[in-house]
Amino acid sequence: MIDREHALPVSRQVRLVGIARSSAYYQPHPVSEADQKLMRRLDELHLEFPFAGARMLVRLLKREAIRVGRKHVGTLMKRMGIEALYCKPNTSRRHAKHKIWPYLLRGMTINRANQVWALDTSYIPMARGFVYLTAVVDWASRKVLAHRVAITMEAMHAVEALEEAFAKYGQPEIVNTDQGSQFTATAFTDAVLGRDIRLSMDGKGAWRDNVFVERVWRSVKYEEVYLKAYESVSHARRSIGDYLNLYNQKRPHSSLSDQTPDEAYFATLPAIKSAA
Repeated sequence: MIDREHALPVSRQVRLVGIARSSAYYQPHPVSEADQKLMRRLDELHLEFPFAGARMLVRLLKREAIRVGRKHVGTLMKRMGIEALYCKPNTSRRHAKHKIWPYLLRGMTINRANQVWALDTSYIPMARGFVYLTAVVDWASRKVLAHRVAITMEAMHAVEALEEAFAKYGQPEIVNTDQGSQFTATAFTDAVLGRDIRLSMDGKGAWRDNVFVERVWRSVKYEEVYLKAYESVSHARRSIGDYLNLYNQKRPHSSLSDQTPDEAYFATLPAIKSAA
């Protein structure tokens, strides 16, 4: 979005696209090699034990002869954007001044494409460092409609992914997210509500509201991320993009009667509502 090689000054570019100037100059703080290894293991344990907070994770690590303090585990979890689902997921850290929208999906039958889209952000470990993956997923078909890999969890990445999904697939009736500040930000809520789409947000710490997206992350991480050691952000983007194409086009799901997400999406797709 920001091109440092462009003749237009960065300060002017950030005003035009409506983001904070500090975002354009953001550089992530370095993480030690030991902490990177620990963060990867924490991510794996979080997928296996999504209800585990820092205290339980310390006990699980101790069983693996990994000695680390609860405070340090908590610090790394915040850096990664994870917490126990019964608490408040840290990728869901609320901004104190942002409005929280009600959860609209309780009791709803979701059985057709473009009925509900979900967005979420997840930590992705690399060989050195880490990035965040934000995905737009069609709820009924599990199809990943668009995604972004970035070094921050800012709203602009979610907006870019959502706008790409609109351009390719029309628009849904409802967009569902968690209460993360990237999704409660005005830039994101305006992108949804400005198209007369209803916005739904998971209940604070309600794991049942989030379990569908967690299943998508399990597939992405166990079938792609944990098998790789991305050497750069561009490597992560390319490899994750290749995997998501395979996931959509070739990976059958038992929950979809062994259809692929693409097959399920187009089989249940009503007339597409124009995104224009």
